[in-house]
Amino acid sequence: MSGDIHPSAIIEDGAQLGEGVKIGPFCIVGPEVVLGDRVELKSHVVVTGNTEIGEETVIFPFSVIGEIPQDLKFAGEKTRLEIGKRNRIREHVTMNAGTEGGGGLTKVGDDGLFMAGCHVAHDVILGDRVIVVNSAALAGHCIIEDDVIIGGLSGIHQWVRIGQGAIIGAVTMVTADVMPYGLVQANRGELDGLNLVGLKRRGVARADISALREAFKRLGAGEGSFQERARALGEETDSDYVRQIVEFVTGASDRSFLTPKT
Repeated sequence: MSGDIHPSAIIEDGAQLGEGVKIGPFCIVGPEVVLGDRVELKSHVVVTGNTEIGEETVIFPFSVIGEIPQDLKFAGEKTRLEIGKRNRIREHVTMNAGTEGGGGLTKVGDDGLFMAGCHVAHDVILGDRVIVVNSAALAGHCIIEDDVIIGGLSGIHQWVRIGQGAIIGAVTMVTADVMPYGLVQANRGELDGLNLVGLKRRGVARADISALREAFKRLGAGEGSFQERARALGEETDSDYVRQIVEFVTGASDRSFLTPKT
């Protein structure tokens, strides 16, 4: 072991610690845990199970990372939790390992911010630069793509997919898939527009934003089903951003879609 380990911390035999790891008072690190270089556990952090945490991730007090799933079907099978690099995991966050029925893996990308009290359930797959605000909860088997923001006190139903760059407002229940760059709000989540602020902050060209606006209108009204309208868009558009929405909408899903208001 290397790094700065407080004498009150418990590091069980078998744990692997990278260079420059910092582990504060009263932390517990289980025997199958792998901590990458310069990972920091502030204090009173529990990291257990078959869990790997990427370099420079910081975990704040009273978080519990890698515990068994909150799933009555779980029977003690060997499953994993993988957390990427440079994540900030704030106080009282919980992240659970996967289940055999969900592929056995919960995976968190790089550069995420998980604010106090949020929950990442079993078999969730999270992309990079995801922000989950205070006390939001992601149920099992969700897929959250890159650059998504999930507002405080929101709940994401199991098996829901949220496309890249979408934003979920605070105190919102999301029970259906959200297309990339969508803006969802209201108590029972409604697709209320595009995440224009996020698109502009990312420097997306005006032509692409205009194409997305037009695509949003056409997806909300016209002949055929939502998926049929999306396929028609895919045959006509020159925008990679619109094609991304088309591929998302026409891809495999276990849920219905939130559709634009008409």
